Amino acid sequence: MENIALIESFSEFKDDKLIDRVTLMAILEDVFRNALKKKYGSDDNFDIIINPDKGDMEIWRNRVVVADGEVEDENSEISLSEARKIEPDFEVGEDVSEEVKLIQLGRRAILALRQNLISKIHEHDNTNLYKQFKDLIGDIYTAEVHHVRPKAVILVDDEGNEIVLPKEKQIPSDFFRKGDNVRGIIESVELKGNKPQILMSRTSDKFLEKLFEQEIPEVFDGLITVKKVVRIPGEKAKVAVDSYDDRIDPVGACVGMKGSRIHGIVRELGNENIDVINYTTNTQLYITRALSPAKVSSVKIDEEKKTAEVFLKLEEVSKAIGRGGHNIKLAGLLTGYELDVIREGNIAEEEDDVELTEFSDEIDGWVIDEFAKIGLDTARSVLKQDVADLVRRTDLEEETILDVMRILKNEFEE
Repeated sequence: MENIALIESFSEFKDDKLIDRVTLMAILEDVFRNALKKKYGSDDNFDIIINPDKGDMEIWRNRVVVADGEVEDENSEISLSEARKIEPDFEVGEDVSEEVKLIQLGRRAILALRQNLISKIHEHDNTNLYKQFKDLIGDIYTAEVHHVRPKAVILVDDEGNEIVLPKEKQIPSDFFRKGDNVRGIIESVELKGNKPQILMSRTSDKFLEKLFEQEIPEVFDGLITVKKVVRIPGEKAKVAVDSYDDRIDPVGACVGMKGSRIHGIVRELGNENIDVINYTTNTQLYITRALSPAKVSSVKIDEEKKTAEVFLKLEEVSKAIGRGGHNIKLAGLLTGYELDVIREGNIAEEEDDVELTEFSDEIDGWVIDEFAKIGLDTARSVLKQDVADLVRRTDLEEETILDVMRILKNEFEE
């Protein structure tokens, strides 16, 4: 088989792998040099001439002519009689260049060449893939569900690249079927052996930030800046936004008329509750805004300890803490302060109040825990709440809440 025919048979990989001919030729030279080293012990005295335009290459072996019987290294030396078979007027000491046909390497070597070429091209593809997705880290990416596993969803993009969405990087309410399109951010690219593993995340704070960029034109254009995002995926998020243009209301622009702009983002995140607040360098005001929807009476800050005492009226405490403590936790993460709620209220009432744990003989412990999760740990704090609101904010049935309130009322009526 002539060199050009053999190379053309190898070049089928170019079309399959979308690899350019020049790169393919460079890989071919590397592969052939390895084959020459195996057969002759060294490739130092070989010239490989590649013509990428024609898809042809030539291999030339360079040896020095020595007298018959004085050949010490058959790879770099050739006897005079052998040299004169190539060209009758060669003399001792002259250089002989002889073309090596690939078929001379032997059938086994050619098979090994082909296998080595496949390996090198895969290695080249993996390197390019690694670089491509390394540049995409932190960006939103869309891919299709290929199959669903217990610990991960395997996605495939338009180019056939495999992307892994681990279970812990999925929003708790996520449910995927084969063929679904999934959006997330490229969180990391890791080399597993020689193959890159691309990991996607839908729980990252960065995903929500990028959704704001994608869905809200003023954020995309840089008129509004997303200063910080904190999330409890699938439950609640807080986003601090700012604008250098006083004519723009950053919160209004992000939320839209009746929530029209943010609705798509909320839906993408499995109905995650998103609070958008105006960023400010005024720490007291920032903490007050971060604890929305609660109305804060005052804030006392300890800059050294990075803590803040937040004073609220009794009826505002549960709003500040939020269901499962999510609101106060996210407010702390957003502002960078550890927040401590201080109740304000009628002193006589507070002194007359009773801890819920005192009713453990009449109210189940898990029910008391449900109230505690939303900041209600005394009898009066529960009695001040609206029943429908408690049903919404806890995992308790209306009948259970009414029963608890009856028990608590009896305590004060007695």
